[in-house]
Amino acid sequence: MFKPVKQNRIFQDVVEQIQDVIISGQLAAGEKLPPERELKETFAISRGTLREALRVLEQKRLIDIQLGAGGGAIVREVTPEVIVDGLSLLIRSQKIPLEYLKEFRLDIEGNIARLAADRASAEDVAGLRDILKRAKDSLDFHEGWEAYVDADACLHMTLARITGNTIYEYIQTAIHKNINRYYVEFLEHEESVLCHHYKDLCDIVDAVASGDGEKACDKMRLHLKRLGQ
Repeated sequence: MFKPVKQNRIFQDVVEQIQDVIISGQLAAGEKLPPERELKETFAISRGTLREALRVLEQKRLIDIQLGAGGGAIVREVTPEVIVDGLSLLIRSQKIPLEYLKEFRLDIEGNIARLAADRASAEDVAGLRDILKRAKDSLDFHEGWEAYVDADACLHMTLARITGNTIYEYIQTAIHKNINRYYVEFLEHEESVLCHHYKDLCDIVDAVASGDGEKACDKMRLHLKRLGQ
């Protein structure tokens, strides 16, 4: 299952080998990795290097390290949340320039809006209308910028859910649960700007409700192009 590591990239090789074995399913969720002594001998590495590699795998949520008798490195189930964790951290830390994030969202969210228009049920549309009401209430009752942004994020994530594509759903969750720092810096907070922003959301939902995928895509892309302008 494992082989000795290349001496010029010891640490990375250990992490990648164990990661590949877990993701490929050779070790199932709940199974233990081989004991430390066996791993050290197989990889031909020091105890310190092995433990550091295991800590990285634990941070990636691929294993749990349990101490005491009967403990060890236990394989966790690989879920979509694990895959998008890196994207969440990048967005939260603002390591991605705003222009790159906008460019990415134009393609991804435009297609999400198109698919949502093709696949939305009457119940889905009603749910989107409810979210729009939340957004409108936050403006009418001056509930604050944060309340409006929460409703906006909910609408974007709901559109992804409506597509039925879990990859889109998890990517949107990663983006919209971590994008607030960009909004704080780049999105104007004046009520007039938010009202225009709200009108964009209404146009998107109307296009989805009418089943017009191309229009929904166009309205979403126009909406995103305004971000930070």
